[in-house]
Amino acid sequence: MPPRIKPLISSRKQPKQARSTELVSAIVQAAIQVLEKEGAARFTTARVAEKAGVSVGSVYQYFPNKAAILFRLQSDEWQQTLGTLEAILGNQQVPPMERLRTLVQVFIKSECEEAKLRQALNDAAPLYRDAPEAKESSAVGDVIYERFIAEVLPEASTEQRRVAFELLTTTLGSVGSSYSIHPHNDDDIHLFSDALADMLIAWLKAVQAEASHSSDNGIR
Repeated sequence: MPPRIKPLISSRKQPKQARSTELVSAIVQAAIQVLEKEGAARFTTARVAEKAGVSVGSVYQYFPNKAAILFRLQSDEWQQTLGTLEAILGNQQVPPMERLRTLVQVFIKSECEEAKLRQALNDAAPLYRDAPEAKESSAVGDVIYERFIAEVLPEASTEQRRVAFELLTTTLGSVGSSYSIHPHNDDDIHLFSDALADMLIAWLKAVQAEASHSSDNGIR
């Protein structure tokens, strides 16, 4: 069986002039609106061009197909998420557990505010999830989490750190996605986020104590 041909998802070219930058920005904003309204299944380059008020040919100058447009939206979302992760978890001026609480609050609020767009991007993920760019973005996020866990659990074993990584990333992703399906007001989001943070912090403190006890007794 011949190898499956993966769609080209990189932009054809990068805008260099102000006019071109404005055009790409208009296309991206139109794509967001179309995706939120129509969903991934009905998302097309023609609809994006119509919403942006430009020709389909103008869109193709920068994006070879709809997968490239969707990947641009996902890439922008990833970059925003990575920036948030680094700004919060990487800020060593703040105690680790406070950082984690802040991350949970920001993450859940963001999931609720952008629920429709995030769900549509998740639906479109099969178009680009195996691309090198997608794997690279995921790897960067993993490093930020792993660095934070190493700081929180310096005496923990490799296995304990692995479980901590999976627990944090899986819980935030799954719970955030599930919780944001239905609308919630700011007070509800805050209460829910605090409760989720309490659970994660309590578990991490228990692992800290266990790892410290094992270290004191020479068990690794």
